[in-house]
Amino acid sequence: MISGSSSAGFFRQSWRWSGRLLGGLVSLLLTLLGLLAFTFTLSHLAPIDPTIQIAGDHASEATYAQLRSELGLDKPILVQFGHYVQHLAHGDMGMSRITAQPVASDLMRTFPATVELATCSIILAAVLGIFLALLSVYKPGGVLDNVVRLISLLGYSVPIFWLSLLGLLLFYAVLHWAGGPGTLDDGYLYSLEPRTGFVLIDTWLSGDRDMFFNAIKHMWLPVSVLALLSMASITRLLRASMLGEMNKEYVILARAKGAGRWRILLVHIFPNVLGTLITVLALSYASLLEGAVLTETVFAWPGVGRYLTSALFAADTPAILGATLLIGTCFVLLNAFADALTYLLDPRTR
Repeated sequence: MISGSSSAGFFRQSWRWSGRLLGGLVSLLLTLLGLLAFTFTLSHLAPIDPTIQIAGDHASEATYAQLRSELGLDKPILVQFGHYVQHLAHGDMGMSRITAQPVASDLMRTFPATVELATCSIILAAVLGIFLALLSVYKPGGVLDNVVRLISLLGYSVPIFWLSLLGLLLFYAVLHWAGGPGTLDDGYLYSLEPRTGFVLIDTWLSGDRDMFFNAIKHMWLPVSVLALLSMASITRLLRASMLGEMNKEYVILARAKGAGRWRILLVHIFPNVLGTLITVLALSYASLLEGAVLTETVFAWPGVGRYLTSALFAADTPAILGATLLIGTCFVLLNAFADALTYLLDPRTR
């Protein structure tokens, strides 16, 4: 009887997990399809005529009609959307009018630089944000708490493009501590063999340690600027979550047993806010991937943000659509990953 009950419980649990996984996959696919339809519709609502961009302003009506037929613009929008999804399933995002290269190739070339910048920034932001949140909650209302809240407020309030320009002026032009715009000095840039697209990895694999440290010198300032923005949200939300746990019964019991304040924070409270922390980190990382546009433009960082900015100024519809779709897909996938990880780590969500 015990064995039969265990088997029945196992099958029920497996069925429940399978149903949740299937529901999550269906929800993810529908979200991605909705994102695709939304970005495709926006591209067609823009006051840009691709035929004029390609043929110029002085072509004949017959030329325009031929181009519209070749591009499929003379068909209903639903048919165009179906053709776009079909091409996208084969990895075809169209041709960029700026680079005259496939948009997919351009994104594969530029996306690693954005991922590298965002990953370094989120690591720094997570370490500092968790540390500051713990300091703040250690003695709520104290001097450290007020200082941490002020730092978080500044991180939220200061425009990132203004902070980037100020950082370049101070640390590059005046103090010469930063390497300036770009990923490397010109002397190193043209001698580097790109293998992975990640400048730190490529410079390390090159064996030239001076080139590696030059890459760090160029990277630390944009990473710090982006990390400040994410650190503010991580600190504020994690602080609020830990303060919300302070007066719960398990914390009161730990105090009654004589547990110290740091032990209560690290052993009892912090594990119970891991779900919130995972969600905040995922959202912050996604925001860095999509919000690095201004930072990459200011620091001339060769990532998707700078590529998207150039596409917007040139009204390059395929490039705009491809970059927007890539960033939106990353946002959706990171949210889904955070939900799944929270579900696995936090029994209360089950």
